[in-house]
Amino acid sequence: MKGFNLFGYLLGLLVFVIGIPALMWLASGRPWTYIQESTTLCLIAILLAVIGLTLSIYTIIYMRIVGKGNPFDAYNHEVAPRTKHLMTGGPYQLCRNPMLMGIYIFDVGVLIWLWSAAAIIVALIEVVLLTLQVRSEEQRLERDFGQEYLDYKKKVGRYIRFF
Repeated sequence: MKGFNLFGYLLGLLVFVIGIPALMWLASGRPWTYIQESTTLCLIAILLAVIGLTLSIYTIIYMRIVGKGNPFDAYNHEVAPRTKHLMTGGPYQLCRNPMLMGIYIFDVGVLIWLWSAAAIIVALIEVVLLTLQVRSEEQRLERDFGQEYLDYKKKVGRYIRFF
């Protein structure tokens, strides 16, 4: 596929789907063989993890097809090809960062699975760092798409449609 940059997508997988949850697990002090004792919490955790990953994957596919790229810049360093079009349809009608929202939902599933205050601290650090990243991306999107992006920002919240 012309212009496809596998590195950026693999980096996202390694950091957000494997790395951060592994740090949460390590911080929790749970053994690697840990199984959530509550069947209800286990089912909720798995459901949230699947929903979160599904939203993120759908967003990546949508962005790749419709936007012809990916807006992922790691603190102003292009990691994957940038989108050619402002994303406002599909999952971007729900929030301006549906891929990240999917990761947060996935993380909540991991946190419910681990049921640990230390894991929550790791997740909160991730949220702070990613919020800084999102602000940087928003500045780039304002430069790239101008008034179109500013109008979109007024209509759709960063993480939830109206916030």
